[in-house]
Amino acid sequence: MNSSRRGTLYLIDTSIYIFRAWFALPDSITGPDGEPVNAIRGYTDFLLKFLEEAKPVHVAAAFDGSQTESFRKQIYPDYKANREPAPPELKTQLAACKKITRALGIYTTTSNTHEADDLIGTLARRFGSNKKRVCILSRDKDLGQLLLNTGDVLWDFAANVCMDSKAIQQKLGVKPELIPDYLGLAGDAVDNIPGVPGVGAKTAAALLAEFGALENVYECLDDILEMNLRGAKRVHALLKAHRQQAMLSRELATIAIDAPVDARLNTLNWQGIQTKPIERLYDQYGFGVVTRQRTARLKQAQDHNLQ
Repeated sequence: MNSSRRGTLYLIDTSIYIFRAWFALPDSITGPDGEPVNAIRGYTDFLLKFLEEAKPVHVAAAFDGSQTESFRKQIYPDYKANREPAPPELKTQLAACKKITRALGIYTTTSNTHEADDLIGTLARRFGSNKKRVCILSRDKDLGQLLLNTGDVLWDFAANVCMDSKAIQQKLGVKPELIPDYLGLAGDAVDNIPGVPGVGAKTAAALLAEFGALENVYECLDDILEMNLRGAKRVHALLKAHRQQAMLSRELATIAIDAPVDARLNTLNWQGIQTKPIERLYDQYGFGVVTRQRTARLKQAQDHNLQ
């Protein structure tokens, strides 16, 4: 067994790949009942390719729940309020994607109080460092805040790009552990995190490079007036007026590491393909011979490795 694979915990941010398939493939791809299965087909293709290439020993897939009891919504009701709810035809496919993930032998986790990012963060903290190298499959660079140990990477699987903590810092201009502070200042329009109005990404990075964490920025607030920073006086005034909002925004942007995930390391062992369940799902959603043959080859390779 390859020692690098045995020493790696793969954590899959499933929504990235489900939505990618949903947008990339036409909804004219339908199952036997005439309902769209484009997200199911594309996501399954991604999982099979991942299993073929990575040959994981330890792997988990994190799914977003309904978010009806999200702890972020409790502290800021407008969190993600700008997002349209998933259409019914996609919700059905999301449930199917979870079933297929389990049938392919991958541990799945979800929560209504915590997002997939928090579940990934909790598993990364629990089993990272001296236990496992963490490889997070996502293109969401906010997850870079979890790359605190040597060897940890963020793997944009579709683009086949791996980023370690140094690459994340070069991309965003801040150390990975300061990503929440960075978003506390600059905000995040995608998640409706307000940040400090008028403070953009470059200014946020410059402030954190100069002072460090957000608390340090506020402790040295008057020093900003002496910085070689465009609009220093304006930035000073904005920060002073929106301190509470900056701290709230950082809290919203911080990935939790204490989410309710009931898993031990052996729980995350790849269980291998569950033949009868995956065949039933392939029948239900009208998968063709190519995917079935591909799955059979993967199953054969799995059985060979277990001999």
